[in-house]
Amino acid sequence: MQENERGARARTRQAILSAAIEALGQNPAAALSDIAAAAEVGRTTLHRYFPERSDLLRAVAAEGSARLDRATDNARLDEGTGAEALLRLCREYFDLGNLLSLIFTDPECLGDATPIVDGGCDTRFTAMVDRGHRDGTIDAGLPVGWLSSLMWSQLYAGWSYAGQHGTSRHDVLKLVVRTVDGAIAPRA
Repeated sequence: MQENERGARARTRQAILSAAIEALGQNPAAALSDIAAAAEVGRTTLHRYFPERSDLLRAVAAEGSARLDRATDNARLDEGTGAEALLRLCREYFDLGNLLSLIFTDPECLGDATPIVDGGCDTRFTAMVDRGHRDGTIDAGLPVGWLSSLMWSQLYAGWSYAGQHGTSRHDVLKLVVRTVDGAIAPRA
């Protein structure tokens, strides 16, 4: 958020960004007029905050990155076993909703701001997996990059499944966590 935006201006800016994430998550080519309508503001108001589509996309990237960082922090990756932390991360990321859809359909939209998404696992993810290998809760034969891909593919599968089958968010999240938990379990 810009330094000079407070109160109603900050709330309006946030409403536009949230609406943009929702609209772009459903349709990466969503028109600015659709985003303005979803934010319940006029197009001229949207253009006061974001004069060009590229300005809005940069702000969406920053907001998306901030949401991913908050979700990662909320997962407390340094607590408990490696497997427990990975499953908490799946739950936190699953709750990002249409931001996940946007990541899956248009990953370039978020730019370089999301190291966990782009296959280049960040140090927190790597440390969590290494801890899981050491504590025996994550199969030591599964490398960090594979586990990142596994997590993201299951999150994608969950959101796709929910959309195609109308299954509740709660039930789909249980399936995602169960699948990841089974996939990472050490083999005898």
